[in-house]
Amino acid sequence: MDMLRSALIAEAGLTDWRKLAQGLHTRYLVDDFGVGARFVVAVGEAGDALGHHPRVSIGKGCVDLELVSDDAVYREDDGTEHVVEWVTQQDVDLARRITELAADHGLVADPGSVSELELGLDTAHSAAIAPMWAALLTGSAASRGRGSPSDEIRDATVRVPNLWFGDAEEHEAPRQRFHVEVYVAPEVAGQRIADALAAGGTVVDDSNAPAVTVIADPDGNKGIVCVDVAAARQDG
Repeated sequence: MDMLRSALIAEAGLTDWRKLAQGLHTRYLVDDFGVGARFVVAVGEAGDALGHHPRVSIGKGCVDLELVSDDAVYREDDGTEHVVEWVTQQDVDLARRITELAADHGLVADPGSVSELELGLDTAHSAAIAPMWAALLTGSAASRGRGSPSDEIRDATVRVPNLWFGDAEEHEAPRQRFHVEVYVAPEVAGQRIADALAAGGTVVDDSNAPAVTVIADPDGNKGIVCVDVAAARQDG
């Protein structure tokens, strides 16, 4: 099934969901574990009917869900096809059904409170270093390039954050190579940045804001606030 570009995700009008990194994410507030468990059972039955299921976790007072397809088809400009992890129409269809189920259960969505964390490592030699990181992070060589046409490391069990490799030129002087990327909903990005600045951070690059804002701590270590602006629902 073809991957959906961000603009098509925005057109779907999924009010309870936000596109963070590769998938659709949401959070529903629940009074207790039992309420959450019963909702998850209903979600599972809906997934059975469609032949597709979300990733689910039940936390204190909430149920978090992610929808992503592991067999999405990405086509390059020259027609070359890759099977990747991304949002497809089946994710959109199930998201709509889950939204209906949440309403039936009297649950309130709080998608703005959900974040997705990824790790970035700048290198000129991703092919050479990726095997070690795949082994270290996941214990499986198959996690290298899983769901991606690149050397990116993705754990099949989603127990550790994705690790992707950014391009870097050869250099001798030590410098920061690792950084964290925090994907957040568009409506909370400004506040997240403001809170980081109030806590001692400094914006070092906002040339691609609001999609990408680079913030440094007092020691100069960088983190990035990421927003999929194109996938954001446009009202009015």
